[in-house]
Amino acid sequence: VKLWGRMLRALISALGWRGGIQGCAFSSQQPHLTPTGLLSATELISHWTAVFEKRGIPEARESSEYIVAHVLGAKTFQSLRPGLLTQPLTRWQLRYIQELSSYRLQRMPVQYILGEWDFHGLSLKMVPPVFIPRPETEELVEWVLEEVTQRPHAVGAHGGPLILEVGCGSGAISLSLLSKLPESQVIAVDKGEAAICLTHENAQRLQLQDRIRIIPLDVTLEQNWAHLLPWGPVDLVISNPPYVFHRDMEQLAPEILSYEDPTALDGGEEGMDIITHILALAPRLLKDSGSIFLEVDPRHPELIGSWLQSRPDLSLNLVAVRRDFCGRPRFLHIQRSEP
Repeated sequence: VKLWGRMLRALISALGWRGGIQGCAFSSQQPHLTPTGLLSATELISHWTAVFEKRGIPEARESSEYIVAHVLGAKTFQSLRPGLLTQPLTRWQLRYIQELSSYRLQRMPVQYILGEWDFHGLSLKMVPPVFIPRPETEELVEWVLEEVTQRPHAVGAHGGPLILEVGCGSGAISLSLLSKLPESQVIAVDKGEAAICLTHENAQRLQLQDRIRIIPLDVTLEQNWAHLLPWGPVDLVISNPPYVFHRDMEQLAPEILSYEDPTALDGGEEGMDIITHILALAPRLLKDSGSIFLEVDPRHPELIGSWLQSRPDLSLNLVAVRRDFCGRPRFLHIQRSEP
């Protein structure tokens, strides 16, 4: 998990958000009112950038650009028609920009403010406190797609894999895989009611609901896994689990600590509480030679490798580690041994 600033920088060139906070009421008392002379998009961005910088808001200019672009009906400032940059805004648009900017001043993430963002080419609805998928997770999806399409026998994908995602959140991983693998099917589980509801909504918005089963389930309760057996065995288990070391939680940015569900982040003392549950129980659901793909902390590959060696009864082998775009070991491919 990266801090907000680094995450937003990684997204600036390729991704945007749209949507919005539905039914928001405009407050009669707003800080940093827009000066009456600043009426164009360009001037407003300069104004709010200065306000954000003064208040120590990360990625001040990018935040103001996304907000103004959203109010003007675009995903990014760069995609606005040139004529809109200098055209006077309406009074409603000025007030809406002011309202959304006030949320940013409270350190609300841009994704929640605008209510939607792109993940792997899909436009997903985003609402707090459901975990915001990061750009690293797109790399995890890319790796899985490579393995399925280039080496289908390695992941048991005959006619399309059956995939289990543990901790589906907004549905980003599951829905991305479904959209790129038309013969695939997914079982998506999460213990959070908000996450289950949001994955349902995103699946329906993308018309992928017929190929996904979304099940409320706490993977830390071993008896719950029995509910999944009738739909197995599965070819792949995929998860971006809570993996932040508990002692590192307080170092996370206010955008994360104040708005995102801490249970989607805190992985316990060594960040492995949920990971070990997944590894201990996944063999009951995996096909022979089935695979597990995980996003983890860079300190985890060594820890997980040692843990697997201590549990030979699971017949799981760490077969590959992949680095993220910052060069850190972030993704694991673990395979079940053939009997």
